[in-house]
Amino acid sequence: MPSFDIVSELNWHEVTNAVDQSNREVSTRYDFKGIDASFTVKDKQAVVLEAKAEMQLRQMMDILGQKLVNRGIDLKTLDRGPVVEGNLRATQEIKLKEGIDQAEAKKIVKMIKDSKIKVQAQVQGEQLRVTGKKRDDLQQVMQLLRGADLELPVQFNNFRD
Repeated sequence: MPSFDIVSELNWHEVTNAVDQSNREVSTRYDFKGIDASFTVKDKQAVVLEAKAEMQLRQMMDILGQKLVNRGIDLKTLDRGPVVEGNLRATQEIKLKEGIDQAEAKKIVKMIKDSKIKVQAQVQGEQLRVTGKKRDDLQQVMQLLRGADLELPVQFNNFRD
């Protein structure tokens, strides 16, 4: 039976490249002249922004968002943490969501079942497996999910015929 997996993955190489480009831009911009502002990737889970003031963090977030979009990473994966100010510094941790959590998986399964397409969807850890008798049914599910307004970006892989 044909099947495919629905996953939510990040290309960490592209995230690292976007962070490096953002660091380069901050070091050359006039409004950041003489200010020690930086982006760092923390344990392949988050990006930490550090500057002197909260206003500069907002500007840095715009720069990072632009670089991530240029690299093909959806901004729905970003989860902004609170701004922590202290010691004449302001920091903000931005977590990058990867994988489909249980609540979102149930929402996707319900959406597939409500569409009345003759397929079965089952949750397998942080991904979903969709199986059906016809390849066309699976492609309809892919179209449905591409058009749906989900809280995280999804990719389709491991398509078996």
